[in-house]
Amino acid sequence: MSTFLWVIFPYLCLAVFVVGHWWRYKYDKFGWTTRSSQLYEDNLLKWGSPLFHFGMLGVVGGHIIGLLLPKGWTDAIGISEETYHAFALGGGLVAGAMTFVGLVMLIYRRRTVRPVFKATTPMDKVMYLFLAGVILLGCWNTVASVIFDSHFNYRESVSPWFRQIFWFQPDASLMTGAPLGFQAHALLAFALFALWPFTRLVHVFSAPVGYLTRPYIVYRSRGSKVQDGLGNRSGSPTWERPSLDDAKR
Repeated sequence: MSTFLWVIFPYLCLAVFVVGHWWRYKYDKFGWTTRSSQLYEDNLLKWGSPLFHFGMLGVVGGHIIGLLLPKGWTDAIGISEETYHAFALGGGLVAGAMTFVGLVMLIYRRRTVRPVFKATTPMDKVMYLFLAGVILLGCWNTVASVIFDSHFNYRESVSPWFRQIFWFQPDASLMTGAPLGFQAHALLAFALFALWPFTRLVHVFSAPVGYLTRPYIVYRSRGSKVQDGLGNRSGSPTWERPSLDDAKR
């Protein structure tokens, strides 16, 4: 069972993550969207969305530093273990709190605003469930380390195991001794990776690069002379070819 959980299962999830994104982009380009609901409600969204997204940037940055940077690297530049954990704890609590509060606001908005709720798909609900589980477990692991004064150092077990996945040599024994909270967080995170290509989370890999090279948008003026207050033109209603100056504008 440990071999399946800490060796086979991560590779299955990563395979679905990669192949699923390829399939989604090839066969469902029109569905590659955030399914924005801003037109339905904006008051909760303008607070919840920035809190969640900026909080997630901090969470992802903290995971990159904590999982991908070996402990020996920070030791080599003179950062003590106490200093590292103090910064990690402070930054993790702030980023985790922002993400959690933002997510609660977004879920509350999606459940209480009727047009937003009616636009919610079953896959959206599954995605929110997994995302909330990963975030709550991550926050719990951070808080529990302070409350229970845990001496577990994830940089000596979880981090090496995670890096070994990319070298195709994961050691399952590194995770079997980890606390249950860290184990559940890792498994649920990989399950979220497998779910990712089939949800609105694909928008993370989208960037409006095409806007840099797109052609000008042509606007045609109604003219200055009108017949009535409705804006009807006094001249011929037929289409007129826009001038070069109009196209440039």
